[in-house]
Amino acid sequence: MNDMLDPSAFASLITAHDDGNYADAVVPPIFQTSLFTFSEYDEMIASYRGEKVRPIYTRGLNPTVRMFEDMLAKLEGAEDALGFASGMSAISASVLSFVEPGDRIVAVNHVYPDAFRLFGTLLKRMKVEVTYVDGRDEEAVAKALPGAKVLYLESPTSWVMEAHDVGALAALAKKHGAISMIDNSWASPVFQRPITLGVDLVIHSASKYLGGHSDVVAGVVAGSKEMIARLKAEAYPYLGGKLSPFDAWLLIRGMRTLPLRMKAHQESALTIARRLQGLDVVETVCHPGLANRLPAGLTGTSGLFSFIFKEGVDIRAFADHLKLFKLGVSWGGHESLVVPGEVVLQQKAQPNSAHTFGIHARSVRLHVGLEGTEVLWSDLQEAIAVAS
Repeated sequence: MNDMLDPSAFASLITAHDDGNYADAVVPPIFQTSLFTFSEYDEMIASYRGEKVRPIYTRGLNPTVRMFEDMLAKLEGAEDALGFASGMSAISASVLSFVEPGDRIVAVNHVYPDAFRLFGTLLKRMKVEVTYVDGRDEEAVAKALPGAKVLYLESPTSWVMEAHDVGALAALAKKHGAISMIDNSWASPVFQRPITLGVDLVIHSASKYLGGHSDVVAGVVAGSKEMIARLKAEAYPYLGGKLSPFDAWLLIRGMRTLPLRMKAHQESALTIARRLQGLDVVETVCHPGLANRLPAGLTGTSGLFSFIFKEGVDIRAFADHLKLFKLGVSWGGHESLVVPGEVVLQQKAQPNSAHTFGIHARSVRLHVGLEGTEVLWSDLQEAIAVAS
């Protein structure tokens, strides 16, 4: 794997706030307030006119939230960023700010399931068409792009972990006049910085690696000042998915250890993926790090991957025998988690159900946490022995 985030960028996480304020506190304060008052009438008028940028109401601007947004923008190499109350709020606001009835979106296969459901419900009602393509097939993407308003990317993709050449796809979008957006939650800014690859908007479920402790639900979007301003002017204020000050403070705390945590997730997950690959009971391991080389722009891997058992393995027995790996959705925290594919397939059919996520009935998704490689491997070994 290539080097992680530049050390100077990591240092900026530690000294993210203005040291001249807040009594030189090592940890910045939480502005846990709903509104900010004015001492003068003229100051209030100037603020409402937009002539003076200052907090008025926390749904619009809050100093703690702004600190987090500044940190994320700097890490992603973006001009600006905007925090949201969830990853789906960030996705919804990003898409809805740039599409109108009659527009078309091109999306790669195997996107995050709730993004897929958004496309098949609300956007369908808005008469926005969505075309799905294989992100590994650049010719197919180029063929689908003429006339499209948005190219929606996720790399690696959910569950099957297909990694794409993000820079090449962003260039295709630019060539055809489409806005490129990517869900970068899996790699984080440590291992992939899509803005530097030409992507217009980068979206994160900040609940995952940015927070890193499974104690916050949040989202964030990074991009140019012009595009973030459009989000602020339209979907952001009216949909109301505002990031709270306390959640922003938790994210500031989490991001200061982000490079260290990502290195640990990468090392443990890759070791376990390689060992699973050598087991007779495992058919396939879906982990980008097992390929001969990573796509340009992806400099490392995270703790999330999946594998498929061969026929005859009792997946229920495997899941029930695990001790350190807990049955649970989400990922990106310190804890190790497992989700069997057959559980996900129990969900009711969704709109556009002809599009599949590539979830195999004998597949298992693992999130390798920070408990330690060897104890986690022993846990898996014992459960696999029982299930086999």
